[in-house]
Amino acid sequence: MAARKATRKAAKKKASGSARKGAARKASKSPRVAVLMGSKNDWESMRAAVDVLEGMGVGCDVRVISAHRTPDRHHAFVTSAEARGIQAFICGAGFAAHLAGVTAALTPLPVLGVPLDSSALDGMDALLATVQMPGGIPVATFGIGKAGAKNAGLFAAAMIAGSDPKVRKALDAFRKKQTADVPERPF
Repeated sequence: MAARKATRKAAKKKASGSARKGAARKASKSPRVAVLMGSKNDWESMRAAVDVLEGMGVGCDVRVISAHRTPDRHHAFVTSAEARGIQAFICGAGFAAHLAGVTAALTPLPVLGVPLDSSALDGMDALLATVQMPGGIPVATFGIGKAGAKNAGLFAAAMIAGSDPKVRKALDAFRKKQTADVPERPF
């Protein structure tokens, strides 16, 4: 009985910590990158972009916004983002994956697209929908899933690092650590 109570107490504490962390993300004081996803189910992949950015001191505004299911919310958010200090968008979507393209059509800010593997086609449909933009509406497209989201976060940080020495220092430190973590031999 005592073991069950301790387990429940630990679970509550973990949930409370996760809620606080989520609240902190939501209430980021000066977000510079908007991370959009078409469904809350996309969070597990898109979290990689947010983790990278927050690790480098870049605030994020993380939203669930669907180009198909919430077009008015999407339009209002994207068209007002630059006035709120947003410098780039990272858009993750699966299936037809129109979120990045529709976002790029509404803003001159950089849009980074992350195709997600949420369909029976394992993300190939999302990759093609994201990468095949018509000339004049650019979307920088990354790999499918978590690795693509991580790289999109790193790319957004690199863009910001050009004018922010603190982000540049954090990006340099990340790369040095990544290099140092690679062993010379597999044994």
